[in-house]
Amino acid sequence: MPKWISLAAVLLSLIPLTGCAHKKPLAVDFNRGLPPGQLALRKISPAEYPDFSKCTWNLALLPRAIDNSIAYLNHPSAQRSFPYLDISHQRALATLTSFKEVITAASAQPDPGQYIDQQIRARFDVYKSIGAPKPDGPGFTDRVLFTGYCTPIYDASAARHGPYQWPLYKRPKDLAADPVTGETIGRKNADGSVTPYFTRAEIERDRKLAGLEFVYLKSRFEAYVVTVQGSAILHMDDGRTLEIGYAGHNGHEYTSPGLAMVNDGVITKENLNLRTLSAYFAAHPDAEEKYLYLNNRTVFFTERPGGPFGALNVPVTTSATIATDKTLDKTVNMTVYPRALPAFLSVDMPRTDNPTANWHFTGFMMDQDTGGAIRASGRCDIYMGIGPSAEQSAGHQLSEGELYYIAVK
Repeated sequence: MPKWISLAAVLLSLIPLTGCAHKKPLAVDFNRGLPPGQLALRKISPAEYPDFSKCTWNLALLPRAIDNSIAYLNHPSAQRSFPYLDISHQRALATLTSFKEVITAASAQPDPGQYIDQQIRARFDVYKSIGAPKPDGPGFTDRVLFTGYCTPIYDASAARHGPYQWPLYKRPKDLAADPVTGETIGRKNADGSVTPYFTRAEIERDRKLAGLEFVYLKSRFEAYVVTVQGSAILHMDDGRTLEIGYAGHNGHEYTSPGLAMVNDGVITKENLNLRTLSAYFAAHPDAEEKYLYLNNRTVFFTERPGGPFGALNVPVTTSATIATDKTLDKTVNMTVYPRALPAFLSVDMPRTDNPTANWHFTGFMMDQDTGGAIRASGRCDIYMGIGPSAEQSAGHQLSEGELYYIAVK
């Protein structure tokens, strides 16, 4: 599911700069990119460490997620992702092994959270996200916007017929990618030149990729959601269950239809969620083309059983995987955030029994997925799981918080 765009971003995108200089302060732009040479993390002193003891809610999920990160780091290609600051590839692998030992041993302790807190302070260095840039001057806020993403479940067909009219597409052969980063750079032409790839509208409305249709869904909006989530589980009309995943994107930047709809006054910011957006388009089908085609970016798919998979090509884990920006900064040969390491989150999350209400989560997750192609330190996406309840949670996840990483000393 690499190149996610969160469901909150599907609805609204990021918090924009607002306000008048003399009436109210500027809002933080969490999507603002970092300057060249700037990374998202800074090592902090023990006096700045958060309280790691209240981290027990998802402990049972972490060993499997850690194993997935270890599998990634054991692949030779992972060595290209390091060093990150003073964290070498060898140190990253040792971090995962040591962290799994701590998590496993904690279950036998009378106070698992207190044990973990003591072990982190004794055995690990801690790094904190600098967060989004300050809106009114130099420096950073230490605040990160946490959104959510998921794997939807929809009905589909391998052939266009009846209600199945909205296609998802296979990866085209003329899609050109950077040989080092894998990022899409455009369309490779017959003469060897590279030009921008077709936009979403050109692919869907103008049928520029006719013949490359992979599957067909029942609604344009469902197909759109899949292209921004990067994966789906499909109940096929022939009785099969098909798991599909990311196979590339067309290289265009993401633009938020939801933000445009709010600006146009067709829906209020307060009422902007997945359910109301779906209902609006069901009642106003002509508006789908107007708003959804504002987003030039789209994703291509292939069958990916055994997932869902993240950008590290290992499975993601519900409530134990996060996605952050991994765009390579060639000036320092490092990514914005490090791959595969344990991260500690302090953020409000939707309750599973009532997604419109929040509870405060403090705990660990593994950084195993990647975001859009901008160098943003103010964003983090939480993987919420599979199906309708996960869609609800992902659609309501929109909270500021703090983000830390650990590395064994």
